[in-house]
Amino acid sequence: MKITKAGTAASVKGSADWFTGTVRIDAPFQATEPARVGGATVTFEPGARTAWHTHPLGQTLIVTAGLGWIQREGGPVEEIRPGDIVWFEPGERHWHGATDRTAMTHIAIAEALNGSPVTWQEHVSEADYLSRK
Repeated sequence: MKITKAGTAASVKGSADWFTGTVRIDAPFQATEPARVGGATVTFEPGARTAWHTHPLGQTLIVTAGLGWIQREGGPVEEIRPGDIVWFEPGERHWHGATDRTAMTHIAIAEALNGSPVTWQEHVSEADYLSRK
């Protein structure tokens, strides 16, 4: 058994390589072989979002605060709220983040395949991000 006490790991700023806007990541649980599940609490300030990306074994998001937008490739931008749970299929290209006016926090859970839980791609354009409006 392992207990990770709250506040023992420092928050980190989301990399500009993978995020647009101000994003804070708290990653209290990461897989140690042979396990492969890891997760983070991610807070997006208004206008902040991920780049397009995929997960080799899928991803679960649990929205805990605020109001957000998500989109899978070829689909509409959809709204997410606290209590919503989102599942992205393995290899499903998508992005997620806050709305343009409201911050959003979610817990993100994904499994690693061959040591990697995500493949990052290009940034979401402003036009695509605001296409819901």
